[in-house]
Amino acid sequence: MTERAALRWQEAEIAAIEPVTGRVRSFRFRVDFAERFRPGQHVDVRLTAPDGYQAQRSYSIASAPDASGTIELMIEHLDEGEVSGFFASVAEVGDRIELRGPIGGSFVWTGRDAGPLLLVGGGSGVVPLLAMLRHRDAAAPDVRALLLYSARTRSEMIAREELEARARDEPGFTLMLALTREPGGRRIDRARIDAALGALGAPAHAFVCGSNPFVSAASDLLLDAGVPPGVIRTERFGG
Repeated sequence: MTERAALRWQEAEIAAIEPVTGRVRSFRFRVDFAERFRPGQHVDVRLTAPDGYQAQRSYSIASAPDASGTIELMIEHLDEGEVSGFFASVAEVGDRIELRGPIGGSFVWTGRDAGPLLLVGGGSGVVPLLAMLRHRDAAAPDVRALLLYSARTRSEMIAREELEARARDEPGFTLMLALTREPGGRRIDRARIDAALGALGAPAHAFVCGSNPFVSAASDLLLDAGVPPGVIRTERFGG
């Protein structure tokens, strides 16, 4: 039996909705597993139309495990996206949505795994890495961590103000940016990887998340820089 088959669907009420960027909104869902998932895991979301048609997508959990009774999903509105379109223009606080989870066992960091911790995210791929950073702050603040985050512009950075505040206020955490559409910006390359490794040291764990091309390129750069394959864990979003 697969992990998904073993999990039951449950109705989760939308408790709060907040804008994050021009295309991303934060949704808080009331669930019964808010304290017992692992940072890096995701949930399946299923919508059912009156005629029985169903659409389903997977979304990483952005929040850290806590006693709030809720989890946070950050959902990006994709052109022609059936599920993301619903959340962008139809969903309201109080709506009840089918969720299944938490899902995932390899792309997780619990704090007991120690560090240094290297996180490499592209676009909305930063969401599960954000969950890890939030959990680090609560459960393992002594673990050194570095987030290398690629986004097109500063305005499109997910949780920009939070990440900048963490970099300013949290000892042992470093934020490095690759803003590809800003003046003088460039993609993550070997020089950026070398700079990240120079600032952090040899990582005990490296998590890479983003689109398929981003994850492939970033993982190859890490391998070329000497990071052992067994240290690198990846999570790919379509595209």
